[in-house]
Amino acid sequence: LVLVSPKAKDAHVATDRMEGESPTREFCISGVQLRIVGEDLGLLQEFPGKLRLSCRKSAATSTSGSAQPETSGGCVLLCFRNGKDIVYELKVSKETHMYQGGTCLVLMRVPQGSAAVKTETTSECSQLVDHLSQSISEASSWLENQSVFNLRTEEASAKQYFQFYGYLSQQQNMMQDYVRTATYQSAMLQNTADFQGKVVLDVGAGSGILSFFAVQAGAKKVYAVEASSMAIHCMELVESNGLADKIVLIAGKIEEVDIPEKVDLIVSEPMGYMLFNERMLESYTHSRKWLKPGGKMYPTQAILYAAPFTDEALYIEQYSKANFWSQTHFHGVNVSSLKESALDEYYKQPVVDTFDVRILMAKPIGHTVNFNTTNESDLHRIMIPVKFQIQSTGCCHGLAFWFDVSFIGSQSTVWLSTAPYHPLTHWYQIRCLLRTPLMVHAGQELTGHVRMIANERQSYDVDIELAITGTGSKSANSYDLKNPNFRYTGMGMCPPPGTHHTNPTESYWNNLQGPQEHNGQQQQTVPLLSTSQQEQHQHHSQNQTCDAGTLGIGMVHQPVAMVNGGFFGLNPTQVISTSGGGGGISSTSGSAQQHKTGAGHWNEHVTSGSRGGVFGGINIGGGGGGGSSRKLVQNHLPTVSGLQFQQSQPISVQFQNQSLFGVSSSSLALPYQQQCYTTTSQLAMAYSPHSSPLPFGTTSSCS
Repeated sequence: LVLVSPKAKDAHVATDRMEGESPTREFCISGVQLRIVGEDLGLLQEFPGKLRLSCRKSAATSTSGSAQPETSGGCVLLCFRNGKDIVYELKVSKETHMYQGGTCLVLMRVPQGSAAVKTETTSECSQLVDHLSQSISEASSWLENQSVFNLRTEEASAKQYFQFYGYLSQQQNMMQDYVRTATYQSAMLQNTADFQGKVVLDVGAGSGILSFFAVQAGAKKVYAVEASSMAIHCMELVESNGLADKIVLIAGKIEEVDIPEKVDLIVSEPMGYMLFNERMLESYTHSRKWLKPGGKMYPTQAILYAAPFTDEALYIEQYSKANFWSQTHFHGVNVSSLKESALDEYYKQPVVDTFDVRILMAKPIGHTVNFNTTNESDLHRIMIPVKFQIQSTGCCHGLAFWFDVSFIGSQSTVWLSTAPYHPLTHWYQIRCLLRTPLMVHAGQELTGHVRMIANERQSYDVDIELAITGTGSKSANSYDLKNPNFRYTGMGMCPPPGTHHTNPTESYWNNLQGPQEHNGQQQQTVPLLSTSQQEQHQHHSQNQTCDAGTLGIGMVHQPVAMVNGGFFGLNPTQVISTSGGGGGISSTSGSAQQHKTGAGHWNEHVTSGSRGGVFGGINIGGGGGGGSSRKLVQNHLPTVSGLQFQQSQPISVQFQNQSLFGVSSSSLALPYQQQCYTTTSQLAMAYSPHSSPLPFGTTSSCS
């Protein structure tokens, strides 16, 4: 809607709506002149020509591009354009000093000095001053009714975020990350003195698993805050486990809810990829407003590590993706003009996967976040200076990132690590590629910075700049942490080239065949498997057969099914099924999992579903339709917790478990199965690890 002002021909008022408020006005004036002057009115900057000025209320977006809500209230964003180009932006709030000088001049205080805005007519000048005053007042009133979360988050992003965490399959992906879940439980049970008889707040409770751990550690009351629809399932678990008198579920965002009392301790799992993704660390630090003086935070601190790496194969892989755009006759169309743009896009993607630690070229540096003292505003703009002493000569292709978090209790300190030399977690590691790699030599110094700027999409815009000291060689790139490349394949990591220092062929065959004679001397060998592993391998070979050409098994770290008995209550029987229409197990039809039972045996589980795919090592897709189904490769079909494993069915025994870390989750089995067949199919495909099956006929036994 455009209304023409009767006082000024070129001035008009347009409606603009903030979320949850009434229509507001956007004021535009043409023919404006702008100068930046100093304290002595000396000219600091001049913008030639006549500009177009537009004014609109702003609540969350700053001129730096970060989503930092104004603590002092609403503001108005003045945007000066020369044609379509924005030449200057200025925020005006109720703290901004503003004066009308003469009939056509408005002076506003800016960091450099003052902005002098000259209009063509007196009426336009008066309209500008009146509009600024009214809009600032309206924006301030609107802000008073908004939570910090809403101010920093795009509506579409928030909707997608809470929908994502409302799926049982996503909760399962996190819960069955053994390193993550067991470390949280251990940290609490090793510090029962911190929980015994205390009141605990669980921020972003999800399924409520941390709340259950807190009760196990002795908490008398736990307030579980969850904003997604998972709150319904969380309540179901609380009631089915008979803990409604200890765990109180509060549905909503931590920034918006009211807690009935101050708490002694806050628990949460707020870490995302590269630690900061999803911006939940801000919600976690925000929750300290409910913490008693001297209360504890679990986790207590986090350290983001960065180290330079070399990986020519990864660099070439990303570059090769853009070869599609080199075509000059794609269905008769020349698309080659877009190749550079495609390359920019691919290299802006942080790579989510794991790697052999030997590709690292220097000792990592760390950036620490102390959750007891860090404020929300400290996480809006993060600057990490880096300085590495290069230990190996090679081509530096970028920086690798991972994080560690600590739980500092009164009895024990427990660490959770996502480092590449520790067991893999669902966070994996992150690698950011330089568009132009740097050739570095051992002994040289590599310096620079990592800058992370929070955005409204619950993520960060990342800038990396690196330089070799004393050479003038430098490289830089920008990254969109919201749009990573999920590259993890589920296959074992190959050692980087150049790491073999003995004859690989002879070493391999010597290990297989025992001591051998070589040049007249007996060679000492090391068996590939320990005695117990050899016995286990023999046990598998006797009890299982494989349909040749059927299975392509990729190794994934997380257990897929947690059922009664043994480790996580796992039944030691072998369960293997294959896809019903995918031509064997592939990246979208299944993935092999290994589980250690209470008896010390390793069992492989293959989940299936020809359309569902694998998400974080978990098949959450539908059953197998179309094509003939493969036979079940085992001697019998076990029944686990009352669930019969059959061909072409999603395996949801995760939620048949009667004792998952001491918590019964069986009441969620049916909702999980329903989700497998409906809402999560597309999501599973989007996040499916792309694993390559082994060549047909190469697997002689399930082990």
